[in-house]
Amino acid sequence: MTMANASHTDNATLGIALIVVAMLAISINDMLIKQLAGGYPLHEIIFARATIGLILCLILVAFDGGLSILRTDKPFLHALRGMLIVIANMTYFLAIAAIPLADATALFFVAPLFITLLSIPILGEKVGGRRLVAVVIGFAGVLVMLQPGSSMMSDANIMVALLPVVAALAYALTQILTRKLGISTKSSALAVYIQLAFVAVSSAFWIACGDGRFAEGTANPSIEFLFRAWRWPAPQDLWLLGLLGVVSAVISYTLSAAYKSANAATIAPFEYVELPMAIFWGWLFWGEFPGPMTGAGIALIAGSGIYVFLREKQRKRPLAVKRPTRRW
Repeated sequence: MTMANASHTDNATLGIALIVVAMLAISINDMLIKQLAGGYPLHEIIFARATIGLILCLILVAFDGGLSILRTDKPFLHALRGMLIVIANMTYFLAIAAIPLADATALFFVAPLFITLLSIPILGEKVGGRRLVAVVIGFAGVLVMLQPGSSMMSDANIMVALLPVVAALAYALTQILTRKLGISTKSSALAVYIQLAFVAVSSAFWIACGDGRFAEGTANPSIEFLFRAWRWPAPQDLWLLGLLGVVSAVISYTLSAAYKSANAATIAPFEYVELPMAIFWGWLFWGEFPGPMTGAGIALIAGSGIYVFLREKQRKRPLAVKRPTRRW
């Protein structure tokens, strides 16, 4: 399948710079959420982050053409994509409450492998033997990380450990949807749609379970994180929540702008700079550092994912249209 990119200005240098900034912002976002996970429910953190991010994104909209750019003839498509993004985010954040940050980040990076597999039945694409081998190697990396005795399994049960993989699948479905239907929306408008989806879902969680009754008696850190009662933020945490909102707006805009500036297959491999960043934050704040087997699994997942991206570039068939959306 080929993509029409005639109207797309391919500025590789700008695209790479933007994607590196986005990955730094994402790693800071994940670190802040893990820091706050012990005292607040996930939906409260998401609500605070998205509300602040929405305000900032609306300011960007004002400079990008005004509120008229928010009009769309595909509201259902945007709503569906928004829900998939919310699912990818929330399952991933539930994971980092219970397992090392680097492990969760690495497991999420099986997303390109899911995209490759899903493109066969959904898009009718042909996937060659070398890319299929890369997919198998990547999923073998997941098994290496999840094997009994690894840091992953000692810190969380198998269901929690698989949450980043669920997040990756939700993200892959979002990418396939984007690739199949195409999106012609400005970066700032797309960022607003994403933030609105987060506000809507987090508000619904507050209405349904904001009193914390569903968290009573549970010893599972992910379930407790999801259903813990809302509480007013402590003064020392207010600035963290505010920073989350700013970071969220930066992520939403720079990701979309990066893929608008350059071909997806050119800049997507640079998303893997998030992995060493996640390892750094995990070591700095929680003393987490991947063991030998976990490191081997990370290498297999990252190596196979990068190969798939480079193979797509060689075949001149980008993994998604110029404005994909990730789990944030």
